[in-house]
Amino acid sequence: MRSVLPLFFFCAIGSSFAQNKPKPGAEPPITPRQIAAALARTPAAAGQQTLHDQVVRLFGRQNLTQGRAPAKIEATTVAWAIIDPKPARVVQQDGTLIGEMTALGDDGLQVLVTEMPNCTETGYRVESDGMPHLAGTVHVEHFDYTEDSLPHPEAPQGRLEKFEWSTSQVFPNTVREVTVYLPAGFKAGEETCLMVWQDGSRHADPNGSMRVPVVFDNLIHKKEMPRTVGVFIDPGRMAKQKPGEKAANRGFEYDSVSDAYSRFLTGEILPEVEKRYQTRFRPQPEAWAIAGGSSGGICSFTVAWERPDKFRKVLSWVGSFVDLKGGHVYPSLVRAADRKPIRVYLLDGENDLDNKFGNWPIANKQMAAALKFKDYDFRIDWTQCFHGSKGMAPNLPEALRWLWRDVR
Repeated sequence: MRSVLPLFFFCAIGSSFAQNKPKPGAEPPITPRQIAAALARTPAAAGQQTLHDQVVRLFGRQNLTQGRAPAKIEATTVAWAIIDPKPARVVQQDGTLIGEMTALGDDGLQVLVTEMPNCTETGYRVESDGMPHLAGTVHVEHFDYTEDSLPHPEAPQGRLEKFEWSTSQVFPNTVREVTVYLPAGFKAGEETCLMVWQDGSRHADPNGSMRVPVVFDNLIHKKEMPRTVGVFIDPGRMAKQKPGEKAANRGFEYDSVSDAYSRFLTGEILPEVEKRYQTRFRPQPEAWAIAGGSSGGICSFTVAWERPDKFRKVLSWVGSFVDLKGGHVYPSLVRAADRKPIRVYLLDGENDLDNKFGNWPIANKQMAAALKFKDYDFRIDWTQCFHGSKGMAPNLPEALRWLWRDVR
């Protein structure tokens, strides 16, 4: 259920439990599913006190007493909590009951844990005696990883190297971090395939959503993709920005329909990677791939569209083929132009964005239709995903196998 919350409520978005990482050495917090299991056991007084303390620690006592504790989400399990002396319940925005809360202890702590439909957004209120204390939205989106996204001891691990790039001539006055994945056993001068990733740092994180290095390790070990160097490039921060701030130059770099980003790659970043790490990329364009999501997805397509003599493999998820900076013209361009020798993988979902710039699901379907019309080597996988990487992450191993299927 999609909903818009009234402005007079304090609004909170449900937080994903997987993102609440404990400090090193600290005991991990209890999870929504663990709370549900403990409640089902009807604990004795001593056990109930332990559960009480764990719930307070998870949500925060001050948040609980002030009605500022958003729901916690683990997969499709959602937990709410509040401290209030009167019996409380959780309802949808239209008043439909989600569930009555269960008291824990004698200080007014109450909890509710329930399963919610996957790939949904639900507006809710926590209320007692008819009075609302907290309102928010739970965004439930869960996909299970396959074994290829999990570390395996038999698969040798590649290594990650990093450098900062602040001397761009194509995008002057920008600073960015570049992460380079070198496959296990990489030797200077070894000839490898290449795969460039936009929004690089988040995808280069072995513990992040995409887990690209882990997938690379597994597929390279099983010889289901070639030995490949990954170059993960962050969008440019302006020189005055601090590390960690949202990159101000991202939209200009990624959404512009021009050859600027391909010139940035081929003239600046890739030569620097070759120099720093003594890499040698295979000269055949079939050995060069590029990937990204959202604006990074359209950026990846633009690079291959402009330079099919260099890049012939594109991986795009929830691609922004909409009118951010003219990208909505691509379906027409694909239909009108001579077919280019590029392979394109697309992924999107029914719950992707729909706003003043366009409708992302329709735009990706139009891209797929145009690619089919021109007889491109393409594939589109369709999910229920929202905008982001959650839908792509579990599909990444299969997408890479398909993309690299004829290169070893």
